[in-house]
Formats: sequence, structure tokens, C-alpha cells
Amino acid sequence: MQPALPLTSNSVSNPTSDRGRSSTTLKQHSADNSANKSSSLPKLEADTPSIQVVRRDGSLADLNITKIRSVVEWACAEQDVNSITLEAGLTTRLRNGVSTRDIQDNLIDCALGMCSPTEPEWRYVAGRLHIWSLWKDTQVARGFGYGDYARAVQWQIDRKRYDRHILKYSTAELTEAGTWINPEWDKDYDYAGAVLLTKRYLLTDELPQEAFLTCALLLAANEKPEIRLAVAKKFYQAIAKRKISLATPILANLRVPNGSLSSCFIIAMDDNLESIFEEITNAARISKNGGGVGVNVSRIRATGSWVMGKDNASGGVIPWVKLLNDTAIAVNQGGRRAGAVTIGLDIWHLDVPEFLEMQAENGDRRRKAYDVFPQLVIVDEFMRRVEAKELWTLVDPYEVKEKLGIDLAEQWGENFNAVYARIEAELNREIKLYKQVDARELFKHIMRSQVETGMPYLAFKDTINRANPNKHQGYIPGVNLCCESFSNVKPGSEAHCCNLVSLNLANVESAEIAEMSQLAVRILDNTIDITKPPFADSKTHNDKYRTIGVGCMGLADWLAKRHLTYESLKEISYLFEEVAYWCTAASMELAKERGAYEAFAGSEWSQGKLLGSKCLDEILKLAQDPERWVQLAQDVQTYGIRNSHITAIAPNTSSSLVQGCTASILPVYSKFFYDKWAKGTVPIAPPFIQDCFWFYRENKSLDQKIVVKAVAVMQQWIDTGISMELLFNLNQGVYFPDEPERAVKAKDIFETLVMAWKEGCKAVYYVRTVQKDDFKESSSEGCAACAN
Repeated sequence: MQPALPLTSNSVSNPTSDRGRSSTTLKQHSADNSANKSSSLPKLEADTPSIQVVRRDGSLADLNITKIRSVVEWACAEQDVNSITLEAGLTTRLRNGVSTRDIQDNLIDCALGMCSPTEPEWRYVAGRLHIWSLWKDTQVARGFGYGDYARAVQWQIDRKRYDRHILKYSTAELTEAGTWINPEWDKDYDYAGAVLLTKRYLLTDELPQEAFLTCALLLAANEKPEIRLAVAKKFYQAIAKRKISLATPILANLRVPNGSLSSCFIIAMDDNLESIFEEITNAARISKNGGGVGVNVSRIRATGSWVMGKDNASGGVIPWVKLLNDTAIAVNQGGRRAGAVTIGLDIWHLDVPEFLEMQAENGDRRRKAYDVFPQLVIVDEFMRRVEAKELWTLVDPYEVKEKLGIDLAEQWGENFNAVYARIEAELNREIKLYKQVDARELFKHIMRSQVETGMPYLAFKDTINRANPNKHQGYIPGVNLCCESFSNVKPGSEAHCCNLVSLNLANVESAEIAEMSQLAVRILDNTIDITKPPFADSKTHNDKYRTIGVGCMGLADWLAKRHLTYESLKEISYLFEEVAYWCTAASMELAKERGAYEAFAGSEWSQGKLLGSKCLDEILKLAQDPERWVQLAQDVQTYGIRNSHITAIAPNTSSSLVQGCTASILPVYSKFFYDKWAKGTVPIAPPFIQDCFWFYRENKSLDQKIVVKAVAVMQQWIDTGISMELLFNLNQGVYFPDEPERAVKAKDIFETLVMAWKEGCKAVYYVRTVQKDDFKESSSEGCAACAN
């Protein structure tokens, strides 16, 4: 069980090695280990005189304690742990006939068992042991490990696991690219990250650095021949050093023949059978390829509406939602997990009350849909009436269109206000099928559902469409599965399609933001050209708008490293100004090189507006470095912009574990906690949060109005959206230390949600709660499709 040595001559610094500990600590730890060995290890050897083990190739060999010790020392190196305790934990598990894999798994179990808030480093020991096991399994299966990348590529192609497009590179080029691989980077993963990487992203008989390098080469394959290797090297190093995180579909599917790379889709249904079933089929195609999909059903006639001239014949939207629900279950994402579908319904639709009840336990089971993610699309007029405690009218879109000639689903802003006033003026005359409710009571109904289930998501339609740079080509009907990516959608014609990556702020230094932002934009623009969209409407959208979403993760780490908080709004604003500027500038430079996106003429971009549709004066008031924005606005008007939407912040729930940072831009739930997985609990402890344990405030005890205000500041610089989760602790005295008997009330949640709308947040993703007394987090799983 001898640990593999680095097989390349490259010696590249590890951006997260030592994780803030001094060299003195590491030297002292090494000395402590040496002092302990004489007392523990002879006993281990004496207790195991003639044990035979089964090696990974099936052969038998005498147990060699020196090899076990070598593995343990390798796994514990540079970690603030005592390796002797790991060796001691293993002695009771050794037996004749034990396999080397069992020994390895027992070492991992021992390391995980010793992980605690005071000794969180054991999770890195477990991660290294898992990676070591992967190295050995791959060596046995293939006959070789790291060191011959060109051979590894051919191995995978022969087994039809790699797309032959990689052979666009010559053997000499692949051999050269193989020299960039640094196996030492595999040692940076903690256990949660190592397991997710191997189980979700790596192919059979594939090593991590091979996966990252192959992705980088394919992402650069369409670059000019004279620069593509240089570009690929930059891509690889950014990905392998965990400075840029690829979205799950890109990292999982890019190397696979005919893999779809897009993360986010939005489709909309017209009110006819042909459209409904076509979009259900499209949702299935998206799910098959691992994407998450938003489906807007606001055009579908309401319950009790007319069908073929017969009144009270329509079953409303719920039967079609059930079909989408069952489609998500039946067409899983390549066998990895169930499909993920969010259903969007406008707040004026007559079926909204039943829509809110479709995941409740009581009621008609035939009208329930438990496996989709409901989303309400909310206009400003509704929120104004909520505040004013006025009546809100729910109507049937079919009747409104037939009687008044208004397609209500397409309306937003002042146009919506005008046509809605006209509709209400026609109640009991032209408009017969309607219901008036107290707007505040309806909003309370929404809140109750959110506290119970985490949903519905809220999409603020007017805010979203005011920031739409492509108003000249249509409107945005709602949000995607994770509430951060959206653009124009036309039923039967254009389906929103977006590719995502994220900057890992935990590993990206301030001086690197420009370079990493530019690389991220180039990666995503290249992705558009090499992906195979799952259906025609998504390809049309890709070609027309070239929508991308550069996001961020690890903001909590970034703040903790600088001893800042979520109330450090000036610093947060400048950070995201930097990201916004360099991403926008990169897209403009690509327009110089490759041309503007097809629908650029007539867009807000072409009028000198940036970041969606902000006037330059508005940006200059916000900017801490205003002069560069003046020049950029001029350059965009002159040269165009390559991508109509550029930045979007996804939730990154699982991929942040692979990246070794906190998820997205939100505070971490807890500084140390156990995540429940299928095979037990796994310790989670963000490294930079641990280093600032005394300083950092956990999300489970943080007033969510602070979070909303911080997200609103970020949103000023993000041209698309942000996945904003809200977490309310229902225990007494958490937010009110001077009032130990006081707990969060409905009024507090209400004020926070209204604040999110007023502050310009575009959507609210999950609303989670920490339940009274037991501190259990409630709500459904996060989005894995956008977990980039």
C-alpha cells in the first residue's frame, strides 16, 4: 500500500496548502509524530505477525505494516493531525484475508470518526485516502496511472467514453499537454469533495487531472491552431487549481460523445395540446441531458374555463403540471438523479390558490405534484396591493384573451398595470370567470407554503424585465430552476438556454480577478459553439443570444479571510464591480474578435446601457472606479458585445464541496456540521471559515435582512440573477439577544420578503427554516443541475 509519488517534474504551488497554518506548527507536528512512533508502531507490528491480505488485482500478499504507515504518513502530511492516532485506530480491524481496499476504507472511517470542530483537518486526511484508493484502482484497471496522458486519451476513446473530437489534437500536442498535469493537486480535496468528484463527475477509469485537462483541451479546440494549446493550458490551470468551477453538465458531459453542456433552460407552453405536449417532450430531452428546466404555464386556461365552447370543462394547469412531474421522474438525468423541473405561474392566474396546495398532504391526490418545484411570477402591482392590503383579482388567461384580445402572460410593468385595470373594469361584464382575494392574505398563503416546504420560488417579473437587454425581441416569463438565469422565451420558437461557470473567490486573489473573469467568459463562449442543444428551440436561442452566466462561489470565505462581514457593503460592492467590469470587458473583446451576438442591434447594449439595461449615469453613481465604465460603454457601442447576458450567480450547493469553499455568495449554514449522505454522515467545515471561527457569523443565526441587503448590492452588478436562499431560525432569542423570549414571527418573514422586492432582488430561491428546539434545516434538495 505504498502511496503514489508525483509522476511529473512540474512543481506548482498549491493555492490552499497549509490553509493558513504557520510552518512552525507543521514542523512541531512532525516532531510530535516522530516522538510518538517508537511507542505505538512496534505494538502494531507485534500484533500482526502473519496476516495475508488480498490485493486489488486479487492476488495474496503478506501484510506489510510499512506500507500502511507510508500511506498514513502521506495522507497526514502537512495536516495538523497526529498520524499515530489513525494507525492506532486501524489495529483492531486487521485480520487474515482482509483486502487492501478494506484497509483503505477502514482508514477513511477512522479519519472521519476523528473529525470534529476542534480537529476538522481529519476530513482532508480522509479525502487523500479516498484519492489514493482511486489512483490504485485506476492503476489496476488500466495498467498505468498518471504519466502518459496521450495513452489515457486513447484508452478512453477505445472504450467509447471520450468524444473523438479530442483527436483534433495530435499525439505530440496531447503529450505536451500531459506535461502540465500536477498530481499533487489531487491532494487538495477533503472527503466530501473527493467523493463527489469521483462519483458524480469522473468517468470510469479516469483520474481527476485527466478529466480537467481533457475538458480544457475540448473547450479550446475551436481556438485558432496557433494559440489553442496556450489557451487550453490557461483553462486547465484555472480549473485544476480550483479557481474556476465548471457547471455540472460541462464537467460531467463535455468529454462524453454527444453530451449536452448547458445547465439552464426555460420553456413556455401555449394554450393548446400541440404546444403542451411538445414542451413536455422538450422537458424530457433537457432532463435526459442533465439540465434543469423552468416551464411557464401561465397561458394555459384556468380550472372551469371553456373547452371547445363548453363552459366549466377545463381542468386548469394542475393536470399538465402532473404530467411534467411524472416526466421528471421517468426521464432521469442520465441515471444520476431524477429530473429537475420548476413550474412558473403568474400571480394573477385563477389557479394560483390550488397551485399553492399541490404539494400539501391533504386534498385530491390526483391533483398533487410532489416532485416539481413551484414558482410564482410576481408583478409590482401585486406587491403594492399586498402592502396596501387591497384586493387582488385572479383571472382566466383564456377568457381575457378571447373577450379582450389581451395576452396577459406577455405583460409586465406599466403595460401590465394598464391592461389589468382594464380587465378589472370589465368584471361581471366581459369577464365572468374570476375571483377576488385579499392580496395580503394570498401573500400569507405563499409564506405558509414556503415555511412548510421551502417553496414556491418568487420571481419578480417587472424587476427582471426592466433589466432585460433584449426588450426589443420579447420578454422574460420567469426564472430557471435555480432562479439565477433567464432571458427571452417564445413558445415553439425560442427556449432560454444558458451555460454556467463560477469563480471560486476562496482561491482567486484580488489581482487575479481580471484574468479569471476573462478566462471564464472565454470558456463559456467557446462552450456555446461546441455544445449540442437538446432541441431546436434551444439551439435557436443559443445562436441568437449567446447567453452565458459567470457566477461566484466562496464569498463567505472571501469575507472571512479579510475579517469582513455581510454588512461590509462597500467592499462587497467593489468586489462585484470588479467581476462585472472584467466579464463585460471580456465579452466586448470577444465581439471584436468574433462578432456581436445576433440580436445585438436594437438592444439596450447597443444604446450604451450596460449590466442588463443600466444607464451609464446610474453605473457611475455606484462605481468606485467610474472612468473605466465610460470607456467600456463607448467600446460596446462601437464593437458590440458577444453575449447578451453575462453574469449569473448559481447556488453551487454540491460543486462548492468539490471546490473546497462555501456555496455561492451566501453565508455558510454552520462553521462545522454533518451532511447526511446515503452511506452515513460526512463532516463539512469550510477551511477559511474555520481559520476565522471566532469571527464568522453563521447563517443559522444571522438576520436575513442583512443577507437581503448584501444580495441587493451584488445584484446591482450582476446583469442576470442571483440564487438567493433565505434561512429563518425559528428558535427564541436567536436574532433578539436582548429579548430571549422572542422568536421570529410571520411579520419578520413578511418584512424580509417585501424588502427583497423593494431592494431590487430579482428572485427568492428557497426559504429554509431552522425548526424550533431541534435545529433541523427544512426544505427540499438544492439544484444539482446548476451546481457548477
